[in-house]
Amino acid sequence: MEQMNPTKSKISSVAWRLFYEQGYEATTVDQIINECGISKGNFYHYFSAKDELLNTLSEVFDDEYTKIMETLDVNMNSFDKLIETTRYLFRFIEENVPVDLLAILYSSQIVKKGKRHLLDQSRVYYKVLQQIISEGQRKNQIKSDKSYWELAKIYALQERAVLYDWCICEGNYPLSSYGVDLIEMFLKNIKVDK
Repeated sequence: MEQMNPTKSKISSVAWRLFYEQGYEATTVDQIINECGISKGNFYHYFSAKDELLNTLSEVFDDEYTKIMETLDVNMNSFDKLIETTRYLFRFIEENVPVDLLAILYSSQIVKKGKRHLLDQSRVYYKVLQQIISEGQRKNQIKSDKSYWELAKIYALQERAVLYDWCICEGNYPLSSYGVDLIEMFLKNIKVDK
């Protein structure tokens, strides 16, 4: 899996941690720079402003998908792998991403005219979904009536729907349990029953 530049990744991770700890508005570029131990020029090489860091959340998520793929049991049923990756990411979101910042990201993707990072098919996220679904189809664990690409798109749509709902409900339910239960319920018909 391809990863973001280490310096850019560090800036994003530190920024999102600070956003979580003290809020987006209270976090300054200088704080991010100091926490990273980099120069101001290095920060501005990657980001033109603090607002641009909002677009990196999808990259932070992709880094988490890379981590979870390294820990999954290769013998696990592929449908269960999908659910486990969702559970892992939803837990990461609950613990590290303030719901208001996630809502800002979602709203920016709706009103923005430029690149929609959440829909970028070249993201690690989509590659992970496609890899797991393709493997599941080969092992007869996930139905093959649709292509792995179509099923990955459907899966991603369901995850976004749950995350959107979690945002508009202001995070008032546990994403890593109730949210995952919803995903499992919505997508149980792609699993091959044995």
